[in-house]
Amino acid sequence: MNIIPYIFSTVIVLNVLLALAIIFLERRDASSTWAWLMVLLFIPVAGFFLYLVFGRRLSNKEIFIWDKKSRLGLLTAVQDQLRAIKDRTLTVLHKDIVTYEDLIFMHLKNNDALLTQDNEVEVFTDGQKKFHALLEDIEEAEDHIHLLYYIVRDDQLGQRLAEALIRKAKQNIEVKLLYDDMGSRMISRKFVRSIEEAGGVVESFFPPLIPKLNMKINYRNHRKLAIIDGKVGYIGGFNVGDEYLGFSKRFGYWRDTHLRVKGGAVNNMQTRFILDWNQASSQDIHYEERYYQAEAEGDVAMQIVSSGPDSEWEQIKHGYIKMILSAKEYIYIQTPYFIPDDSLLDALRIAVLSGVDVRIMIPRMPDHPFVYWATFSNIGDLLKAGATVYVYQKGFLHAKTIVVDGNIASVGTANIDVRSFRLNFEVNAFLYHPDIAHELADRFHEDTVDSTELTYKLYKKRSLWIRFKEAVARLLSPIL
Repeated sequence: MNIIPYIFSTVIVLNVLLALAIIFLERRDASSTWAWLMVLLFIPVAGFFLYLVFGRRLSNKEIFIWDKKSRLGLLTAVQDQLRAIKDRTLTVLHKDIVTYEDLIFMHLKNNDALLTQDNEVEVFTDGQKKFHALLEDIEEAEDHIHLLYYIVRDDQLGQRLAEALIRKAKQNIEVKLLYDDMGSRMISRKFVRSIEEAGGVVESFFPPLIPKLNMKINYRNHRKLAIIDGKVGYIGGFNVGDEYLGFSKRFGYWRDTHLRVKGGAVNNMQTRFILDWNQASSQDIHYEERYYQAEAEGDVAMQIVSSGPDSEWEQIKHGYIKMILSAKEYIYIQTPYFIPDDSLLDALRIAVLSGVDVRIMIPRMPDHPFVYWATFSNIGDLLKAGATVYVYQKGFLHAKTIVVDGNIASVGTANIDVRSFRLNFEVNAFLYHPDIAHELADRFHEDTVDSTELTYKLYKKRSLWIRFKEAVARLLSPIL
């Protein structure tokens, strides 16, 4: 008896049922729906398994659990700020902040992102300087060290970090290291054990129940946070690995953006770390034990904003769009990937057509070729509208930075791409301070010296083969 026709029929039925489920049962946007339907149509058997691993939505039920008693103080402060904005009585250190009260309100209302105005911020764009400062702060730790990175490598930089953590753990300093299981998949058990044997605790985010079979592989904790003693915090794009110091032959110099923060915002970074840690570990951190009265270190106003597949709203993306629509003079964007959805692309297009100076900087070389081609496909739309596009030539550009009008900026982990907006767990600092905004704008201008401008005339000279790759990449970008 020939069973091949039955197998073929079963596959077709499964494909049809899965396609119906995607269309009618899951709340997906049209672009994502069509992309998955194409995968099922053209690769029916493999597409079914690809969907099981990469296409299933994440259950939102209590991924991050709040202790209501501990949260009361934060919620009260958030409600006070919301009420003050509504009543036009919000006390601000800089009058320009009032211009962006709607953006601040949105982050407060939908993300509990408390506004703090007492922060001192140092900007790092070089990995050597960033990790030198971080390791110095770790050496001076007196109470605890909390680290969260998407990628932690067992290389020279990773070993330097491990050695520093081991020294502090042996001094009875609380050491906790959280890494993403997918991003740090090459980390060795020896590396982890060396920290644990010294008294530190190491956990991975979304580890597989069955080794090498992770059904949550598509949902990655892309956040990078470091909190030392509740007094100093780091947030930005650098992971832990030698390539971030510029030691990779493939990438060369690594250009990123990271912030060192002192002030009230560190407590908000601590909140994010504790939520992620308590999800991954059975050794919960109690909120009330890890908060300190922050000393006023500066006058930078900022909000720490999180987003992820557990959220109802794409909070960081919405923040980007609000910033873009507020622009009167200029918008500077640095991103390794440029794969916006229609809403963000429309916002940028409208800004360009309204006379706003929109400048975007992307890297020359790809770290993910498929994403690279999708980036160049999307860039064409803005070039045609009149945006200025720079291609960074010195090495790899990994910064995730937006600056608007020299007044506000965002620095963090979220790229301008659908993965960051919908699938990754991300965290960004939204900064409301002209000095920081101007400093980031100056860094952008400095980077143009190491970049070439991609004009629309040059863009149109792409070969047919390149255009084909871009078209396919753009079509499938909603499920990358």
